[in-house]
Amino acid sequence: MANEILPYLEMCQREASSLQRGMNFDLGDGYSLDAAVAYKNGEIPAPLVRVYEKIHQGIWSYNGIFQLVDGWKEHDRKRPVFKFKLVPVSDDNVITRPYAQAPRRRLIPTSVKIEVWDRDRGKCVICGATDELHFDHDLPFSLGGSSLTAANVQLLCARHNLSKGAKII
Repeated sequence: MANEILPYLEMCQREASSLQRGMNFDLGDGYSLDAAVAYKNGEIPAPLVRVYEKIHQGIWSYNGIFQLVDGWKEHDRKRPVFKFKLVPVSDDNVITRPYAQAPRRRLIPTSVKIEVWDRDRGKCVICGATDELHFDHDLPFSLGGSSLTAANVQLLCARHNLSKGAKII
């Protein structure tokens, strides 16, 4: 589920790999520069990748599934750097459908996630749980709630997030 918070080790278990900083490509699931170029050249469908984002040391947020639509290599002063262009997929459960750009984005920006994590002290705002946390829209996204400010985002444990659904509590 997008916006789920998880520890580093759980993220590695889900991906069945010891993940390192940056994008981990060539894990056998099309996460590679070659796959991005093959898509761009019309040889294969856009590979689907799961994207995670670091919030704090050992704390990550799952951002959902994205299409890998382009990739290239640049050089910084020390080493080659791989760059990738990702396009969000509109529904994690229907990953074969092409993404249609929506005027609003459900994706919560990193700066907002960090502000919410610090404000809510890494705990569910209802029960104080510190595990199975999710970033949740106070005014649900489906009802017009924004992802762009911390004022509309809160931390909820999975139990409270799932019981809330698209309601305002």
